[in-house]
Amino acid sequence: MRKSVYYFMTLCALVFSLSAFNSCREEKSTGEKIEDTMDEVGDDIEEGAEDVQDEVEDAVDDN
Repeated sequence: MRKSVYYFMTLCALVFSLSAFNSCREEKSTGEKIEDTMDEVGDDIEEGAEDVQDEVEDAVDDN
């Protein structure tokens, strides 16, 4: 009897701890997702522009 009570208490503690981790997950709104995507695209464009600038400078230096 005592072992089954301990097993039940352990199971309850495990379930509650796992549900605590899942319920703390932060959900982003659609506006926040769009804003994050726009920031990433802007960063990618900026990196591409820097790469083009470096290639142009290298081509000018070669001539």
